[in-house]
Amino acid sequence: MSPTPPPPETGRPDASPGLPEHWHGLVDDAAVFPPGNAHLGDALAAYDARRPEWWSGLVGSFVVTDTDLGSVPAGVPVSVVLTTGAGAVEGVASLAARKGLTLAGLEVAVRDAADPVGNVRRIDAAARAVDLAAPLFIEVPGSATASWLAAVDEVAACDHRLKLRLGNVDHDLVPDAATVATWIDAALDRELRFKATAGLHRAVRHEPEGGGAHGFLNVLGATAALWDGGSTTDAVEVLEQRDGAALTDVDVAAARRWFTSFGSCSVTEPLDDLISLGLIEKVVDTQ
Repeated sequence: MSPTPPPPETGRPDASPGLPEHWHGLVDDAAVFPPGNAHLGDALAAYDARRPEWWSGLVGSFVVTDTDLGSVPAGVPVSVVLTTGAGAVEGVASLAARKGLTLAGLEVAVRDAADPVGNVRRIDAAARAVDLAAPLFIEVPGSATASWLAAVDEVAACDHRLKLRLGNVDHDLVPDAATVATWIDAALDRELRFKATAGLHRAVRHEPEGGGAHGFLNVLGATAALWDGGSTTDAVEVLEQRDGAALTDVDVAAARRWFTSFGSCSVTEPLDDLISLGLIEKVVDTQ
């Protein structure tokens, strides 16, 4: 692994000056996605209403599908989830430019299981055709098989980023700690930044009804451990840690250079957990 990681990303321009830098832009507002399923208008109003809050910098972009992008007003930094594939890149880039929207990122899943490498190349070609400036996060479904690793190699060769799906409404489909550790290790071996989606609204791994759920602080800790030379076994141990106090010494700044953000249908639950763990000091308005 390279001894010189890339500089961290700090979230949206109005990030809160009172919030430690390494927490800026950690949470992408995915309120319109399951299980929240908020109405788009309500979610946009909530996103805008929290801008004056002392903790607003914790929240980065607003996550929206390409089919709803036309309803997002200018001034909102958006991460756009493509509901089809490479063919949607041109239309999204064109619409965002016409509306004056800030593209924080495009997120697209590999859909061709028979040829994932070719699918990554087609996505890359579509992005290059429009000279896409925004980061492109590519989700490669599946476990770390040879074909998965080949597709991830191609993501790295094309200089894009990974999107890791760490949760699912069906708890049987939530990847186990060993799988997540292998994914993160593969990303770091290829010097790939990545974002996560699904199931990370709580800081610490826990057991909701129906199955387990990963914690974003666990993922940060596993990333830092692997970057520092730890093994996947070490990362699994961190990912399975259920004692929040044992995770409060995580080198968040180091981890955030690679683990850029995660989408969550709730932005207040991550905040509440960080406050309760003493990692963020709550600012009380005395006026």
